[in-house]
Formats: sequence, structure tokens, C-alpha cells
Amino acid sequence: MNRESRKCQNCHQEFWIEPEDFNFYKKIDVPPPTWCPECRMIRRMTWRNERTLYKTRCRAPGHSEDLLSIFDPSQNFQAVDSKFWWSDEWSPLDYGKEYDFSRPFFVQFRELLEKVPLLNLFSTNSVNTEYENHSHESKNCYLIFAAVENENVLFSRASVHGRDSADLLRTEKVESCYEIIDCDECYRLFWSQDCTGCSDSYFLLDCRNCSNCVGCVGLRNKSYCIFNEQLTKSEFEKRIAELDFGDRKLIDVIRKKLEDLSVNFPRKYAQLVNTVKVVGNHLLNSKNCYGCFDLVGGSENSKYVVHGGLKLNDSYDSYGIGICDLVYESIDVGLDSSRIFFEVVGRGGYDVYYANNCYQSNNIFACVGLRNKQYCILNKQYTKESFDKLRTRI
Repeated sequence: MNRESRKCQNCHQEFWIEPEDFNFYKKIDVPPPTWCPECRMIRRMTWRNERTLYKTRCRAPGHSEDLLSIFDPSQNFQAVDSKFWWSDEWSPLDYGKEYDFSRPFFVQFRELLEKVPLLNLFSTNSVNTEYENHSHESKNCYLIFAAVENENVLFSRASVHGRDSADLLRTEKVESCYEIIDCDECYRLFWSQDCTGCSDSYFLLDCRNCSNCVGCVGLRNKSYCIFNEQLTKSEFEKRIAELDFGDRKLIDVIRKKLEDLSVNFPRKYAQLVNTVKVVGNHLLNSKNCYGCFDLVGGSENSKYVVHGGLKLNDSYDSYGIGICDLVYESIDVGLDSSRIFFEVVGRGGYDVYYANNCYQSNNIFACVGLRNKQYCILNKQYTKESFDKLRTRI
């Protein structure tokens, strides 16, 4: 098909659907979107409450202990603690119901969403890390979000393999660091951005493999530099001894001087590493991706995807997805998944439509809280033949 112009039914602005987009929609058997990419993103992100936590009570039968939850207690959601949710004390199939063709689909799905117990926070296998969400395998951490395998980390987001650090944003394999953004494999790095392999340094911007530097921009394989001036080791140590990095006024002065210095250096237009035919930022090992951001580990043939990667293929309009293919309009799904459409928080699965918080489940439609199930509609179990017939009719 040819490129077509459409008018967004929400904001009424013009947007384009490209020939490869039509091929994708045909491949997954969904109609082309009627909303523009930005409005689709806004609608999708209303399903991801990452950092607003509420104090509430466990809604599990016979339980009333206090817990933190992403669900507003004034709303009619049944938030429960993870220990109960993962236990055998309840079955999501007990909430199953027949589909009623006389009533709207989304009304019935909402009713199910309000009845089935929901995980209070989307976190797994963490120890002594109560204040977290969308995190995995963390220990002794506080207020971390969208993070994986951290220990003794505070006030951070999108930190992967962080240790003994605070105030991190989009970092990987860092230790004893503070207030750094988009850095990886760093040790004792402070107030820095877009750095790799740096140590024992302060206020660096776009530096690689540097140590014992202060206020530098664009350096490669350097040591003992202050504001891009090369010093001897003894000169550096003498001048660094005169600086008190606990003084807020000094920090502000150095930050302003670094900002003024940085405008004199070329800046890469985007953080793209080993990419082919991509449009976006912070992409690593990616190919044929458009409107994508913060993808790592190999992503191909995808559009409007943010935060994820890790062998992501042929997916559109999603956030926080990885190790999957053929995903559309979904939030936080993946880990060996395929053909996932309109799902919020799921792991594993194949042919999943309109699901919330389902794990390792295949061929499900409009379900909530399922684990290791298949051929279910509105949490009611069917045979394969009955499931196919009813899903097609719906």
C-alpha cells in the first residue's frame, strides 16, 4: 500500500501511516490506528503508574495488613501483597464469567479488573526493598524504579546492576556513583553524564575510559585533567585537595563552568551505538527502528517503542518490552513472548489479547491475573474449539 495521511481522532492533527506500517498491521490482523503516535503514547502511559505509591490495606480475604500500592485506595481495585498473589490461596479462574454480547466489551473487562486480586507493586525477587516498583532482584534499595539487580542503591530509575550508589538515571554496571545519567561501567563517578568506563572523577560529560578528572568534556583515555587541561599527577592531586565537593556553592560553580565549557565542543546528535537505519535516541545494536528510545541488546523492525530491547523484533507502540516479537500497544511485557496485543504487565505467553498481569499464559483474551493457563476468556476456561469460536465472534 501507499503512504497515507490520516487525521487523529483525538488531537485532530495530521499523521502518516507508511507502507511498512500497513504491512505490520496486516501481519498481526489489526486495523490501522485512528490516533496519532503521540496520542497513542499518552493513552498507553495512563496504564503505567511507575512512581506514585499509596499506603493502603491488603484486600485479600482475611488480610488487613498495611502495604504500599500503585493503586489509589479510593478506586475499586483489589490490591494484595505479592506473597498472597503468588500463593495457592486463590485462583483467578474463580472470577471467570460468561461473555455477555448485550453489553460493551470494555465494560465487562473493567468489571473483571476490579474483581480479581492485583499485585500491589510490580516487583519480583527483591530483599529489604519495600519502596520500589517495576523492579527485579534488588537488595537493600530504597525508592528505585524500573531497575534490575541492584544492591544498596537509592533514589534511582532504570539502574541495571548498580551497587552502593544513589541518584542514578539509565545506568548499567556502576558502583559507588552519585548523580549520574546515561553512564555504564563506572566506579566512583559523580555528577556526570554520557560516560563509559570512567572512575574517580567528577563532572564529566561524554568521556570514555577516563580516571581522576574534573570538569571535562569529550575526553578519551585520559587521566589527571581539570577542565580539559592536562596536569601531572602531583599537580592534579594538589589542586583536587583544595576542592570541597561537599560545598553546594562550589558544586554550582563547577557545574556552570562545565556548561560553559561544553558549548565549545562538538556534540553527537544522538546516543546511537552500532545502529542501522534508526530514528530515536539511546539505541544500542538496533536496526530499522523509528521513533524508538532507550533500547539495548538488539532491536529490529520496530516503531514507537521506549525502554527495552534485548532481542526485540517487529513490535510497535509499546513501553518496557524485551525478549519478544510481534508486540503491539502493550506495557511491560516480554521474556520469551510473541503475539502480545494490548497487555499490561505480562511475562511469557503467546497469542495474548487484552490482558493484565498474566504470566506464562497462551491463547487468552480479556483476562486478569492468570498464571500458566490457556484458552481463557474473561478468566473462564474453555476448550480450544470453544475458545476459538467465541474469540472470533467477540
